[in-house]
Amino acid sequence: MGKVTMQDIADALSISRVSVWKVFHEYPGVSSSLKNKILSKAEELGYSTGSDTACTQNSHSLASGGNGIVVSVVVSRPDTSIFWTNIIHQIAKELAQHDISLIYTYLPDCYTPGYQLPDTLTGRMVQSIIMLNVYDPVLFRMLNQLSIPKVFLDSIPGISDQNLSGDLVLLEGRDSIYEITSFLIEKGRTNIGFIGATNYARTNMERYHGYEAAMNNYHLPFSPANCLTGDIGINTYREEIFHFLDNLTDFPDAFVCVSDFVANLVIQYAQEHDICIPNDLAVSGYDGNNEYGNISADLTTVQIDTSGLGKRLVHQLLYRMENPDASQEIVYLRYKIFYGKTTDFH
Repeated sequence: MGKVTMQDIADALSISRVSVWKVFHEYPGVSSSLKNKILSKAEELGYSTGSDTACTQNSHSLASGGNGIVVSVVVSRPDTSIFWTNIIHQIAKELAQHDISLIYTYLPDCYTPGYQLPDTLTGRMVQSIIMLNVYDPVLFRMLNQLSIPKVFLDSIPGISDQNLSGDLVLLEGRDSIYEITSFLIEKGRTNIGFIGATNYARTNMERYHGYEAAMNNYHLPFSPANCLTGDIGINTYREEIFHFLDNLTDFPDAFVCVSDFVANLVIQYAQEHDICIPNDLAVSGYDGNNEYGNISADLTTVQIDTSGLGKRLVHQLLYRMENPDASQEIVYLRYKIFYGKTTDFH
């Protein structure tokens, strides 16, 4: 008999290979009684922890059910928004449909000297990753260097497509924001500002380019003084946006915002300063995020289907795992624009 593998142990006990994997990697979710049975059977069969090579991606066929495959969702600050938790929840549901185990790997907000990626990513614990909401340039590049199949949701402006080592899924923003900005112009708004950290994410930069293209197409001047772009502190959005608005000398009659989160802060400012929405100031966002109860039903935005997005990320990863040598894919997902009361002026 050849080397004993985790699959041999699983077959002998008529259990899933995932349960065996969890025991040998000290991962929770296996009862004490089952754990003891697995360890006893491993000893009986002469299993060696160094003998199981079935963890590598190429030894599995997803078509056969994906048994034993472990995927990690790598995420920073997942609890900052329902938007992210909804996507993660759908990813978990979709992976379960394919009998694939999921673990979460949480990364810090930003890199600090000496930080190293967790062993779950650098060892052989996971066969592939889906990366969400990681925008620190150093951490992003560290993940990009991992030699396992990867799917990125969004990227950072400082890295080119050809230097990405995985597939890239992007939320289309340039054309959508171009349409929203054009809508505002055609309704008579000409002094339109933009708010969003364009250095933070590629999608943010592309949304700004959509705004810029619309202003140029209608031959409207737009002042950098009326745009808050570049870097905005992760934990100081409210303070920085309010400070920016406080110091405007030529207050715009509309703001195109990079996200619903930003739009919500602009509307809060307007309400605190007796600025009427939308007659004095029209505001738009992006995401379709329903967690801002005071504006969710009224905000003009691009409505992201987080459930469909989670499924799409998993399907992209399954394809990449089955086809590791296939050409890199860059996928744009376009969503519908919802025009709400925040731009419904006369």
